[in-house]
Order: sequence, then structure tokens, then C-alpha cells
Amino acid sequence: MSFVLRAFQKGIDGVFIGACHLNECNYIAHGNYHALNMVLLFKRIMEHIGLNPDRLRIQFMSGAEANIFVDSTNDFVKTIKKIGPLGVSEGLDQDTLAARLADVGKLIPYIKVTMRDKLAARAEGPYDAVFTKEEVDKLFAEVIAYWIDPEKCQACTTCFRRCPAEAIISAKGQIHIIDQDKCIKCGTCFEVCPPKFRAVTKLVGVPAPPPLPEDQRGVVRKAKEKEVA
Repeated sequence: MSFVLRAFQKGIDGVFIGACHLNECNYIAHGNYHALNMVLLFKRIMEHIGLNPDRLRIQFMSGAEANIFVDSTNDFVKTIKKIGPLGVSEGLDQDTLAARLADVGKLIPYIKVTMRDKLAARAEGPYDAVFTKEEVDKLFAEVIAYWIDPEKCQACTTCFRRCPAEAIISAKGQIHIIDQDKCIKCGTCFEVCPPKFRAVTKLVGVPAPPPLPEDQRGVVRKAKEKEVA
């Protein structure tokens, strides 16, 4: 998905993907099903941001079907020429297009995590129903964010050590911070935060509050709070 996005970010007018026939993959992973699901999902994402989904196509063929390769690529080229340059026929100026693609790029890890079950499944027709417009609209409207509550964090480093994306900013004796640009929104920090602290909050559809300034991140131990009280 990231490669397709990168192509559009670089101004490519259309992306054509060739894949082996379904159920004829030589590898047990059956990556052609994953590629199909990725294309079907990304077409919906393109619709969501205002791009013509016909700019992306996947064609199944074998190594012996040169005629299908030639015919399908020629047809795709004709389709893209008819649609026109990226963003122009959609009425998007370059700045708006770049901003929308950049926003999608930030959410690619989150999208993969959220849609991992459907992306791993063997899609069955009708393909238009695999990922619905409403499903993708909701995906973008209800983006998840995780935030560490400064009043609850005790700098135990559990989330820091378990985060698969190394998105937790940790320093000895300081409140931990989630780097929202690195966070893939997998929920690991939320799951592993010790129940006695419950410092990680799951936010839906709203951005995480800004992090505390570095000079205000000192942890106040719960035991000391009780002593002061």
C-alpha cells in the first residue's frame, strides 16, 4: 500500500499491478490475495480523498500469457490518458492533493492494523462489496489515538519496552510521551500499561492532547502524593 501511495505522491498518473492468477500462487502465502485486497481497499481510499479509483488496477495473469499483459497494459494506458493528469480531472490543485496524500501516508500503519483481518482474507466477489465506502469513511472519521495521562504515568517503562514502533519517548523519572507521528495505533501501550496505573487512554475521532514541555515531565510518585496529602 505504501508503494502505491508513494507512486501517486511522486506524480504518477496511474498504477498498474500484475499478479499471478488467484489460487495458482507457487508460495503458501498467496500474496496475490493480499495484493487484491490492498488494491480494493486503496481504491476506496482514493474515492475518499477525491481521486479517480480507475487510476489503480490489478490484473491477474501467468508468465505464459503475454497477450493478456500487452492487452491489459495498453488498455490501462488508454484509460489513464483519457482520465488525464493526476488531480487535474478531479479538480484538485497540487497543494491540496499533496496534503491529502500525506495525510493518508500517516495513517497507513493504522489502516493496516485496523483492517488486518480483511486484508489477510481471501476476497470473494463481488469485489466492490469487500470494502465499502461507508466503512472507509468511518475509518477516517474515527481515527484512534493513544495518549499517556501525565497525572497517572509513573514512568515504569513498560509501554516503552513493548511498543513495536518505538514511538514512546522515555527518560528516567519522566512522564512518557507517545510520538503521534511514529505511533501505528496498534494499542500495545494501552494493553500493557499496568492496571494499577491505567495511564494510557484510547481516544476515538479526536486528536491527542499536546505533550507536556520537557521541563514539566517530572513524575510525582504515588507514594509521595499520599505523604503530602
